Formats: sequence, structure tokens, C-alpha cells
Amino acid sequence: MALESRAAGDEPRATFWRGKSVLVTGAGGFVGSWLTHALVGLGANVVVILRDQVGLGNFESLGLASRVHVVRGSITDYPLVERTVNEYEVDSCFHLAAQAIVGAANRSPLSTFESNIKGTWTVLEACRVNKMTERVVVASSDKAYGPQPRLPYEEDMPLLGINPYDASKVCTDVLARSYQHTYEMPLTIARCANIYGGGDVNFSRLIPGTIRSALLGEAPVVRSDGTPVRDYLYIDDAVGAYLTLGKQAARSDVRGKAFNFGSDRPISALDLVRQILEVCGRTDLVPDIQGKGTLAGEIDRQYLSSQKAGRTLGWSPRVPLDQGLPRTVEWYASDLRTRSAAVPPVREP
Repeated sequence: MALESRAAGDEPRATFWRGKSVLVTGAGGFVGSWLTHALVGLGANVVVILRDQVGLGNFESLGLASRVHVVRGSITDYPLVERTVNEYEVDSCFHLAAQAIVGAANRSPLSTFESNIKGTWTVLEACRVNKMTERVVVASSDKAYGPQPRLPYEEDMPLLGINPYDASKVCTDVLARSYQHTYEMPLTIARCANIYGGGDVNFSRLIPGTIRSALLGEAPVVRSDGTPVRDYLYIDDAVGAYLTLGKQAARSDVRGKAFNFGSDRPISALDLVRQILEVCGRTDLVPDIQGKGTLAGEIDRQYLSSQKAGRTLGWSPRVPLDQGLPRTVEWYASDLRTRSAAVPPVREP
């Protein structure tokens, strides 16, 4: 995963982020940790807000704790967030923190609403009162679109997400646009497809779960009937999208706007699993298809059009699935080898 050099290559002479004071919420998560890693590599002074010690696998693997300023606490704690933005003189903010698992949101909607909705207005208000903040990028989601009469999703479609996670992202999106409209904040919104790549340790997700099963020689589990269709975006492309938005957030044709970021190549769950098994050299494994349709609380078909991002931002996905999956498999294979080597062999007495 060459995210640091890749991100640097996207910035002319890699100077734009150098010396900027950047707050990243959600830095302990999969996408946030790679974005933080890229920003550090580009010379930014990064501050992160971390609530829990657990679940920081990729953040710790990348050695970020010693390379950024860590503030312990919750993004729903307004005095803490406001103090952080003020004392670190934050001029750029990437708000990625969220409870991002659809199943967890269905089981516990209140905690999801607390982190995803209250956390958003807390961060936005702290940035509003801090006159030094020059750019804010807010992570919404393709899930905010909900069920639509036609696909792919385009940015001018109404946000119809009604399931708990989807609804929380609708609120995130609306709050962000409200702050921009009312207070003229230099803010923009990212609506990304499903992001994948090395470092995602949430194995309930289809790609990392299937890869782990294949590497362990186990039948991969497909919780649906295999027919749901999604769009998958490689982590390098997602990080590039956030950096591109951040750099251009103050432009008149970008400020207050939402942009879709996806691969523009949707694929069904079962076809994706078969492709992963082929990359892993385990086509002998038969997927365990457990569902009889789309999972409760999820939509059968979801995918984006990224044409607006191409026209306005000059962004396009660079890593198609047939290149991203082998890179991702290699990351997990290397991680598994490292973890196995760290466990001493059991010796007979």
C-alpha cells in the first residue's frame, strides 16, 4: 500500500498540505488512518481525536500515534472538540468519524445517531466558531441516497435513506449543507461507494471477510443470496478523493456541493466473492450462501456515477477491482504471516 507516495504524487510538488494544521476525526478507523498517514507524509501537522483504545489496528500498524497530536475523547463532547480546533489552530478538517456498520446501526440506532449526527453538528459548530478553519470535508455516503427509481446515483437526486445508518448519513449530509448555506463555511461533502483495501479489520464486511476465509482455507460466508449489487472503491482512490476535495473546498463551484466517488463498475456480491477466490487461488472453496434475498435493512442495488467529480475536480478512479483486489489480498496475506510468526510454535512436552 503506497498511499503516502501516491497521495504526494497527486499534489503538485507535494506542497499544498505542508505545514497545514489538519484535524482528522475518525483517524482510528480504516479510511481515516490511511488519510492521516497520507497527510503526515505530505507534511501536514495532524491532530486526531480518539475515543477508544481498542479497534486502532491500522492506526497502530502505521505508527501514527508518534507522528500526530492525539486528543483523547469523543467527538460528541463539544467543549473538547472546540478546544482542540482552537488550541491546535486547525485550518483544515476532515470529518470521517462515524459508526459505519449497517448491522450495528440496526441493532443499536441510538449510539449510531449519537456519533453520526450529534458528532457532525459538534464538529461543524467547533469549526464555525474558529475563524481560522479554511476548509472542511464531511464524509457522507452513497447509502444516503436510499432506494431510487433509477441508477446510478447522481448528486442531484433526493436523499431517501431511511434505515438507521442510511438516515444518519442523510442527517450528516443535510447538517453539512445547512452550515455551509447559513454560515458560508468553505465546506464540501464526499459520498463514497464501499471502500476496500488493506487495513480494514472489520471482517463482517464482504471483502476482508472473504479474503480471510480464503487465506485460512475456509468457505467464505455470503450473508445475502449473493445477488445484491454494490460499487467498490479502492482505498488509494478514496484517500485521493478526500485530498482533492480538501484542496478545492473553497472554490465557488465546489463549496457546499456534494460529490460522488466510486469505481463506476458495480458488481454482485457472489461475483465479487468468486473473483476474490480466484485471486487467492482458492476456487476449490464453495461460498456458503446463507440468505434468501437482500439482508434486512439494506438495499438490493446501490452504485454511483462519478462523472461530476471528473468534470469539476479532475478526479477519476485509478485502481480497478482487478488491480485493487490482488493488492488487498497481499496485504492480508502479509499481515497473517506476520501474526503467525509472532505466535511461538507449540512444542510437545
